[in-house]
Order: sequence, then structure tokens, then C-alpha cells
Amino acid sequence: MAVEGGMKCVKFLLYVLLLAFCACAVGLIAVGVGAQLVLSQTIVQGATPGSLLPVVIIAVGAFLFLVAFVGCCGACKENYCLMITFAIFLSLIMLVEVAAAIAGYVFRDKVMSEFNKDFREQMKNYQKNNHTASILDRMQEDFKCCGAANYTDWQTVSLMPKGQVPDSCCINVTKDCGISFNVKNIYSEGCVEKIGGWLRSNVLVVAAAALGIAFVEVLGIVFACCLVKSIRSGYEVM
Repeated sequence: MAVEGGMKCVKFLLYVLLLAFCACAVGLIAVGVGAQLVLSQTIVQGATPGSLLPVVIIAVGAFLFLVAFVGCCGACKENYCLMITFAIFLSLIMLVEVAAAIAGYVFRDKVMSEFNKDFREQMKNYQKNNHTASILDRMQEDFKCCGAANYTDWQTVSLMPKGQVPDSCCINVTKDCGISFNVKNIYSEGCVEKIGGWLRSNVLVVAAAALGIAFVEVLGIVFACCLVKSIRSGYEVM
């Protein structure tokens, strides 16, 4: 029958999409774990919206993998209940992704504000804690920045000798280069704005990836509904 042949095609395409879901799930989990590892080595303290994001990404990735498994079982067995469950769960994932995107947009300023606050707070611990000093040094070297807003922030740190900045502020890092420094030889931009600029420059890439995943999910829901309709109508899909 023509419908049967059409459903065979839909079933095949659904298998392809399920493989794509598995790949997306593994990718999300990897990104979430990577972000969590990076975050665990930064100065952000407490449960802020930004610190919870990796956990949300990992949870969505794990749930998507589970949903893909349910969809695969449902398609193989042509099980009506499993396919309905697959379509509902996939719809829930889309809602979570939309909610996460909205939350990210709404809290974007708060995240940067919290980061700025934490950065300045941890600058005060630079001379007290070697771990904090190591993290701040690495951030300043990696992002080619100095201080929160600029290098003068280090002059407000009580334990930092006057007229001195960390060696990591130097364009060419050498031992004690931050002592009696020349402004021309250190980074002039602050780390908060520099890191914020890096995040903004990657927003389009993240948005494009999110749209791609959403498109695949919509196709998955459509194909699942087509297969459900075929199963309910009593057509045999081999």
C-alpha cells in the first residue's frame, strides 16, 4: 500500500533522527561536563544562574539520550504507548530548552554582575590564597586582561603593594614584571568586560546550534506522530 510505503520511509527517517538525538545528547553532556570542570576552577561561588547552567545542560543531555532510547524501542516494536511517550518527552525537552534560553537572556546581566562582584571579592584574597591567585593569574593571561574593570583595581587591594600588579597582567610575563610596571607593558582592559565580550561573540554560535537541535526535535515529533497515527490505524510498518 502507498501509505505503508510512506510509513516505512518515515520510520527510516525517524531512526536517522534518533541517531542525531543520541549524538546531540552526548554532545550536550560533554559540553556540560566541560563547562562544569571549567566553572569548578573559576572564582564563581554559590548557586548563581550561571553556575547552575552546566547542571541543566547535563540533565537535558541525559534526558534526551533516554528519550532517544524510548523512541528507538517504540519504533522497533511499533508500540503505540512508547511512541506517544517519546513525542510527549521530546515536547517537554523543547519546552525546557525554550525556558533555559529565556532564563539565560533574562539573567544575562545578573550573571555578569555576580561575576564582577566575585572577581573583585577574590582579588582581595590574591595574596592570602595560592589557589585563588593561580586562578586569577590564569584568567588574566588567557584573556589578556588585568583587574576587574582595569589594572587600577589592583591598587584598591589592601594587601597588594602600592604601584604593583600581578605578573600575569604583563604583556610579556617575566618574574617581578608587575613591580614598578610601565602602563604600556601591561594589559589595559579589565577581565569582566573582556570575558563578557568573549561570551557575547559566541552567542550567535550557541543560538545557531540551539536552532538546529530544535529543528531536529520538531521533525522527530512530527515523524513520531505520523508513526503513531499509522499504528493506531492498524497499518503494518515493517
